[in-house]
Amino acid sequence: MTLAEGPAVVAGLVTAGALPAALAAATGAAGLLDDLATGQKAASKGLRGHLTALRHGQLTTGVVKIVGIGAAAVAATAITDRGRRGAVDTAAGAVLVAGCANLLNLFDLRPGRALKVALAAAAPLLLVADDSAAAIVGATAAAAPADLAGRSMLGDTGANALGAVLGVAWARRLPLAGRAVAAAAVVGLILASERISFTAVIASNPVLDAVDRWGRPE
Repeated sequence: MTLAEGPAVVAGLVTAGALPAALAAATGAAGLLDDLATGQKAASKGLRGHLTALRHGQLTTGVVKIVGIGAAAVAATAITDRGRRGAVDTAAGAVLVAGCANLLNLFDLRPGRALKVALAAAAPLLLVADDSAAAIVGATAAAAPADLAGRSMLGDTGANALGAVLGVAWARRLPLAGRAVAAAAVVGLILASERISFTAVIASNPVLDAVDRWGRPE
């Protein structure tokens, strides 16, 4: 299985516009660092694992990725808001962007799963002709055949970039209350993933399981 899908998705997101393209490149680069450190990822798995390693004086690529994606999320949200919103509003948007980058990566455990989540989350934004949503749909459609067949996967590179662009697309459209609710929901799911297996939850629900399996070769 190849991880070339990730850089290809990042390249596809260039059509989303200058800011989303820059965000995709920054978060994709942070994810690539983690993709290249497979041994370290196995040793320090998940948010808790990376933070525990940091407390013991070990700087993992996961921590570097968290800082890098966080900084890119803050910069992208601040540029999006351009002084039209307050600091609290921008902070909520940044949490949403960084959280989406992290969360989508947590779904990249089965063929096509992360792409389906990204597509479902971006689809409502097509109703307002959002360029980033259109780019996300295009990138997922192009990557889907090989991903569903198990020949390639997003990896941290593609999942982080796709999630971040999705987050900034929603942040642009949501008021402060919407950003706060969405950010809280995303952070809640990330924290829940430390204790609950998304795969087990999906497998236990017939509808979610059917959607999850759709398109994969039997």
